[in-house]
Amino acid sequence: MHSLTLVPRFYETDAFGHINNTVVAGWFETGRATVFEMFADPDDPKTMPLILARIEVDFVAQIYYGTDVEIRTWIDSLGNSSFHVCQEAWQNGACVARGRAVQVYFDHATQRSAPLPPDKRAKLESLTVKH
Repeated sequence: MHSLTLVPRFYETDAFGHINNTVVAGWFETGRATVFEMFADPDDPKTMPLILARIEVDFVAQIYYGTDVEIRTWIDSLGNSSFHVCQEAWQNGACVARGRAVQVYFDHATQRSAPLPPDKRAKLESLTVKH
């Protein structure tokens, strides 16, 4: 499991005074950066062989400005060419959002998915947590 602490910014709040629902998907993408770095040079995003096939977010509680948020990221399952990334956002000791993303290993030349290479699979397995 990987953990990242974010500081909510004032402009991420909405008219109700809590963090806007659209922000959480971006925070989760930031949390997945550790996974992206396993596949490509962060200075050259064109080498990224992953595409996002699906994302879902469940909002468990309101998230507020003024208190740090911890994003927890882990791999839930591995397929032949895809894998599931699970994430949670925590604030003040409580889970405030849960997310799941399906990432696909993708060959941009053929425009098709491709099997996960063994070395990448091994790295992903190191982040696998079963809940």
